[in-house]
Amino acid sequence: MGASPKTTEYLKECMADALLQAMKEKPFLKITVNEIADAAGVNRSTWFRNFNDKNEAITFKLIRLWNRWADEHGMKERHRYTLDNAEDFFAFNYSIKDLLSEIYREELQACVYNAFYQVMMPQYGADPAECYEARFYSFGLFGFLDEWIKRGFYETPEQITELFRKMMGSKETV
Repeated sequence: MGASPKTTEYLKECMADALLQAMKEKPFLKITVNEIADAAGVNRSTWFRNFNDKNEAITFKLIRLWNRWADEHGMKERHRYTLDNAEDFFAFNYSIKDLLSEIYREELQACVYNAFYQVMMPQYGADPAECYEARFYSFGLFGFLDEWIKRGFYETPEQITELFRKMMGSKETV
């Protein structure tokens, strides 16, 4: 009999947290699965039952953080781009800016993209226009995030939202 989904999610988060903590102490590539498992208080086999690699653990953690933040802020639409949720998206990422900066320092941008893709790009129906429009706006949103992280979050969340809305041609402002 396997662990409950709640237990599995908890263990996965413990392992992801252990990895992120280890990243504060040594380079990502030098962190071993054994170190992560020991720090999380699980067996090595638990790691491999839940993750294929360390990147997947980081992606998992980013998704958990997004869902938790969206719950706390009462977001109605959190799994696709809308002009209304752009401000929430940037505010969330600003709230985890230290984590994102660490991930980028280790050149693990693919983890951020994978989390973004899993959260913001659900499968749409057969309408090609809807599919292309969703991809266009979502990739634009991710491009803004990527540049904002690389620029050290120079702009405030409100400023970056305003820039994004101007680029998207919205007459609405923050």
